[in-house]
Amino acid sequence: MSDHAEAGGGLDVPELQQRLRAFATARDWGPFHTPKNLAAALSVEASELLEIFQWLTPEQSAAVMSDPKTAHQVEDEVADVLAYLLQFCSALDVDPLTALAAKIERNELRFPVGGTPPLDGS
Repeated sequence: MSDHAEAGGGLDVPELQQRLRAFATARDWGPFHTPKNLAAALSVEASELLEIFQWLTPEQSAAVMSDPKTAHQVEDEVADVLAYLLQFCSALDVDPLTALAAKIERNELRFPVGGTPPLDGS
C-alpha cells in the first residue's frame, strides 16, 4: 500500500463527509453545494480522470501508476471524484455504502455467475 493510501488515517465515510462540510463551510461555499452543482462537479472531475487515459493503449493504461507524475495525477483526480461524490451524498442524505451494497445485491440477482455481461455497464 502506498503512503498516499495510508494518508486517510482510517477515517470512515461520515468523518470524511464532516471534514468536507467543515472545509466548505469555512469558505462559505455551502450555498454553491446544491445537488445539481455537485453532480456537475462530479462529472467534470470524472472527465478529468478519464482525460489521463484518453489516448493510452490498454497496456499503457494498466501501467499508468508506474510513472510517479501520472500516478499523482490519478490519485488527485480519484480524490476529487470521491470528494464530490461524498458531498453529493451528504446533500441528498444518501448513504453511499448502503447504496453500493444494495446495487451489488441487485446485480448479483440480475447477472448470475456464468451469464453474459451487461452491455449497459450496470
